[in-house]
Amino acid sequence: MKLAWLVLGALFVTGCSYPNHRHDLRLRALPEGDPEARSLAFYQSLGVALEPGHRVDLVENGHIFDAIEREIRAARTSINIASYIWRPGVPSDRLLRAIQERQPGVACRVLVDPLGSVNFESVGLTLAKAGCEVRTFRPIQGSISSFDPNRIKMRMHRKLVVRDGEVGLTGGWGIWKSWLGDADGPDSWRDLAVRVEGPAAREMQVAFAQNWQEAGGDFLPASDFPAPLYVGEARAGFVASTNNRFMSNARRMTLLTIASARRRLWIANSYFIPSEAISDMLIEKVKQGVDVRVLVPGRHHDIDPVHAAQRSSYARLLEGGVRIWEYELSMMHSKTMLVDDSLSVVGSTNLDPLALGSSEECSVVVDDAGLAAGLAAAFEKDLGHSHEIHWSGWKRRGVLQKLVDQLPWFISDYL
Repeated sequence: MKLAWLVLGALFVTGCSYPNHRHDLRLRALPEGDPEARSLAFYQSLGVALEPGHRVDLVENGHIFDAIEREIRAARTSINIASYIWRPGVPSDRLLRAIQERQPGVACRVLVDPLGSVNFESVGLTLAKAGCEVRTFRPIQGSISSFDPNRIKMRMHRKLVVRDGEVGLTGGWGIWKSWLGDADGPDSWRDLAVRVEGPAAREMQVAFAQNWQEAGGDFLPASDFPAPLYVGEARAGFVASTNNRFMSNARRMTLLTIASARRRLWIANSYFIPSEAISDMLIEKVKQGVDVRVLVPGRHHDIDPVHAAQRSSYARLLEGGVRIWEYELSMMHSKTMLVDDSLSVVGSTNLDPLALGSSEECSVVVDDAGLAAGLAAAFEKDLGHSHEIHWSGWKRRGVLQKLVDQLPWFISDYL
């Protein structure tokens, strides 16, 4: 595990620079109007409309394993799982039992990333014995002399569970012990996920299929793509992002979401290294009178170089009026955005160079007052376990600390 994090940390702070600022979207606000207008704005930029007909539920912390197990046991035709992290342990054993006991005839496909899924071999053997097809995304092979950093950067960071092509789960979780419990101590990470039932589940299935095919898997059968079900009032769209140095869908989604804010913009993100354009837009939103808050990991961050890079972004944001909190109970691993009283984003997408440029990512964008209220309550609860960083104190820190914050190897010249 440590080796994987060290490799990723080195890539974060050295070879993962953002492209020139001029390539970012330059948006101040989205068009005024009703939900249809917002949906059209997302559609013409991302190709993803916020369609009505969804039922969407927030899933917190270790409850994700309850949710995944329920979907496995409810599956009638297929259960497809893609995970950046799947390692042996209690959560894995629990899901393996559910897979072994699934209904007869239910196809099972599992796709993992080898960088995050350390010691997956034994899990893979158990899955295969249970009748699952198991594949590895972009295997890491070769000697040190043939090491290709681009291959390391371009990982499948997605977390997806799709049941029968009708229900999907995504968020920040990994199938490992860190996601057990309820974020009540250093060994139990804070995270959020979302369960989606409705048309967007079909797009989640497409994202799985594309990664599956690249890993050598066959086309999914027609039964995995049933006619969309319209089961609720929430509008939602699924945003899948893949490698694109200049303007990935993850990047577009982030900038569009920020531009949408008129009263409130609350961001929780585990690997927060904003580009110059994102920082510009956050400060611009403050000038427009928007309540801009950012919640990030504090002393329990799992990758020290990334934590240092995160903190090097504070000075400009704090001076510009952005409010920043550091979570103190455990590693804060959520990747969410909340806009005003209705727009929410939940998924795997961090605000760092890898997520916004190199890796396979995914998020659900939801226009629904109920989910937004739940996300707001979760955010406010987390602020109660966090320490606010104030500009008055931050600018008085010592000369040595200020120099460390400016080290060029923490953030490239292009951030």
